[in-house]
Amino acid sequence: MAKHFKRSYKFAVKTSFYIMLFLTAVLTLFTYITAEIPVLALVGFALICYLFSFFIIQFRVEHFIYKRIKKIYDNVSLLDSTTLRPSQVTTDMATLTREVEKFAEHKKLEIETLKVRDSYRKEFMGNVSHELKTPLFTVQGYILTLLDGAMKDKAVRKKYLQRANKGVERLIYIVSDLDMITKLEAGELNLHIESFNIVELIQNSFDLLEMKAAKKNITLTFDLPYEDPIWVKADEERMQQVITNLIVNSIKYGKKEGTTEISIENLIKNKVIVRVTDNGEGIEKQNIPRLFERFYRVDKSGSRKEGGSGLGLSIVKHIIEAHDEKIYVESVFGVGSEFSFTLEKGEKPVKTSFDIEIGEA
Repeated sequence: MAKHFKRSYKFAVKTSFYIMLFLTAVLTLFTYITAEIPVLALVGFALICYLFSFFIIQFRVEHFIYKRIKKIYDNVSLLDSTTLRPSQVTTDMATLTREVEKFAEHKKLEIETLKVRDSYRKEFMGNVSHELKTPLFTVQGYILTLLDGAMKDKAVRKKYLQRANKGVERLIYIVSDLDMITKLEAGELNLHIESFNIVELIQNSFDLLEMKAAKKNITLTFDLPYEDPIWVKADEERMQQVITNLIVNSIKYGKKEGTTEISIENLIKNKVIVRVTDNGEGIEKQNIPRLFERFYRVDKSGSRKEGGSGLGLSIVKHIIEAHDEKIYVESVFGVGSEFSFTLEKGEKPVKTSFDIEIGEA
């Protein structure tokens, strides 16, 4: 019962009791000097003083303290909704202090988060403008040169139009990648989950990027011969994109005469982990947390010469997370890097009679 007793009533009871004792003592002393008053009269006087003091004090607490504290609760509207119910409002200053401190801490964290986001937004906008203006200015330069009279020369006209077209293709590439990331974040990009052979998919990526790797004499290889297929469940087209982007990244930052090696290992009962390892430049520790940000580049100058949209790793992360899987990165600067991600194990697809007939045809 005492637990639910208002703190303001406790305050009023104690204060009224002290006032009653003081007035009764004064009256007793006064009547002792002047004349005698019956004991019952003194008791009645004490009771009247007590009740009058109690109601006056409680009234003042309710109207001058409680209401002001209630107003503070109402103004702090972002506190948890349970603390805003009338039954929760109290004149207990310790409780109020805790709630206000909780609110202040929450707002402090919110402000710090907003500052980080604002900084990221500014950097992102700067990166977007940089990535877009380079091909835009290139295209504009060639077109203006042609308009100034160069298009009269057929050879120059063809060369400049081809270069302008490359700039437009780069713009389309960047915008297409941005559109994909936006759809992945919004959950609008539907995944076609099926079982497929991850070994075959990786080998296809090796074949596709063989000539790009050959320019730096980088060897693309498995860690060991995978003679039997390894079946996984995922969107095959998106996983092809993941593997390709990771291999391209390893080639871009790899050393000449280097190696990009891929391994596939059992992780747990229903999971495998795919590792893409290179012996390239490696990544400094402070850059690792930001690797998957859009347009973030470890080497601000050299990496731009290699081309690309700057969105490859960001796309990789979003695709992996869209599959409810995890991606990891480990790197030692000057030694190399390893990107790894998990996939759910799959089963070998069962061919139907219709599939067999098509294959035979």
